[in-house]
Amino acid sequence: MKSKFLLSILTVLFLSVNSSAQEVTVAGATFPTKFKISNQVVEYNGAGLRQKYFFDLYVAALYVPARTNNAQTIIDQNKESAIRLKILSNKVTREKFVETVKDGFATSSEGKATPSEIEAFMKLFNVEFSEGDEVILLYKPESGVEVYFNGKHLGGTKGLEFKKALYGIWLGKTPADEAVKKAMLGKV
Repeated sequence: MKSKFLLSILTVLFLSVNSSAQEVTVAGATFPTKFKISNQVVEYNGAGLRQKYFFDLYVAALYVPARTNNAQTIIDQNKESAIRLKILSNKVTREKFVETVKDGFATSSEGKATPSEIEAFMKLFNVEFSEGDEVILLYKPESGVEVYFNGKHLGGTKGLEFKKALYGIWLGKTPADEAVKKAMLGKV
């Protein structure tokens, strides 16, 4: 009887430790340690909190085929990867998000995104943002960058050069936020 009781306690402890190892929480935003893109499993590389004027805006998590702290490798590789953004504040509106990403393309030191590609990409975000929303920017070599908003597919933009420019917003030589870049690269 005691051995069955001890075994059940150990099983519960193992399952709770094992399930918590499947997720990572950063600034209250929880992310899985792995997920599938097409038939490829990508791994959590790191995540950083974007703040402005003392407000927590969002957490950006990076997923790659194999963990690395080399931003240029991530930007340049033509393999499945993703950036997941969890919105933490109602201050992140659709309009501010679109404006910020457009500004990010203007300062991105990577890849090439034409004005028409950027405009078409930004039109995908025709939804209202609120606290708790999730934006996933998936990259697939065969189809390019695909956008998901709270699990709903909004569309995408083809091309590795576009992906490089987009990832350059967070990971390039002139990132939107150096602390977020370091955290996404696991350097904190």
